[in-house]
Amino acid sequence: MDEARQKAVNTGHALPLMEAFYTIQGEGYHKGSAAFFIRIGGCDVGCHWCDVKESWDANLHPPTNIETIVAQAKQYSDVVVITGGEPLMWNMHPLTQALKAAGMQTHIETSGAYPLTGTWDWICLSPKKRMLPKESIYTAANELKVIVYNKDDLQFAEQQAEHVAENCKLYLQPEWSRREQAIPLIVQHVLDHPKWLASLQTHKYLNIP
Repeated sequence: MDEARQKAVNTGHALPLMEAFYTIQGEGYHKGSAAFFIRIGGCDVGCHWCDVKESWDANLHPPTNIETIVAQAKQYSDVVVITGGEPLMWNMHPLTQALKAAGMQTHIETSGAYPLTGTWDWICLSPKKRMLPKESIYTAANELKVIVYNKDDLQFAEQQAEHVAENCKLYLQPEWSRREQAIPLIVQHVLDHPKWLASLQTHKYLNIP
């Protein structure tokens, strides 16, 4: 990568874009609503059950100028979801400023393992045991989404819920490959602890991206 391109990536004016697509949000609070998704490459959190492991190596995804990203998003939706990978590995200020200037709402899905940058209308925090969120992101999160692979994840979820703001939405979501085992655990936990809501990856049931 040439020096100018590397500087643009380092400052957040270009980002390793894996893919961008218009679809229906399948998870959490905004499920069922249309949005333009921007998937940024690069992640070292390393969840063994990750369904987009091809996003982990940022070098596989070409640095793309944020002007190009914003121009594409404007063609489809006024709601943009930044996901990954782990998007907070990169400086999100330039991208979100450009999106907001274009009149778009900015949502992010993040593990919170890196410092929060950018201006956001909605923050979905999905914490992982291997790299816990930075303390400052807990109070900023609008939505806490914990992936449930086994029973231990329910205890982890309760621990994480202690850190977020009182009005933060709480979701338990089964890991897709373990959904038959995890769903009964989630159902019982929600019945026992009704502060939680159940979330499903409805886009997979709908067979859409």
